[in-house]
Amino acid sequence: MAKVELKQPIVEEIKELLDGAASAVLVEYRGITVEDDTKLRKELREADVIYKVYKNTMIRFAVQGTEFEPLTADLEGPTAIAVSKDDATAPARILAKYAKAVKPFELKSGVVEGTYYDRDGIKVIATIPSREELLSKLLGSLQSPMANFARVINQIAEAKEEA
Repeated sequence: MAKVELKQPIVEEIKELLDGAASAVLVEYRGITVEDDTKLRKELREADVIYKVYKNTMIRFAVQGTEFEPLTADLEGPTAIAVSKDDATAPARILAKYAKAVKPFELKSGVVEGTYYDRDGIKVIATIPSREELLSKLLGSLQSPMANFARVINQIAEAKEEA
């Protein structure tokens, strides 16, 4: 059996993983302990992020001709890929948290909603709050003026009752 026949299913698995993905982030996983890696994988799983380690050449073949092709420039050394189909910022956010705690572990680059970001860009993406956090902040900012308006109307009504 040829080596190509053995590698093709892995390339197809990566292509399937990236199909319809909102984001993919590459990380150099060197220096992470088993304990930290277990915590990282658990947190990523809870956020519906798929985290896998593949050979760089397999990722390189899988991303050819896709929006994730710019990632090939960063496929050197030990590389893991984190992919999310729902929350575009979740992989970067969670991986950046671990990159701060574990020094050799670091973000390489990523593609978020079709746009390539280098190491510095993906760190900025990691600071964006989750969709739920943004919605709750929006709701809070919308409720505040309404609550103030209701209090003013209530005070006017109470003042008229006293008079």
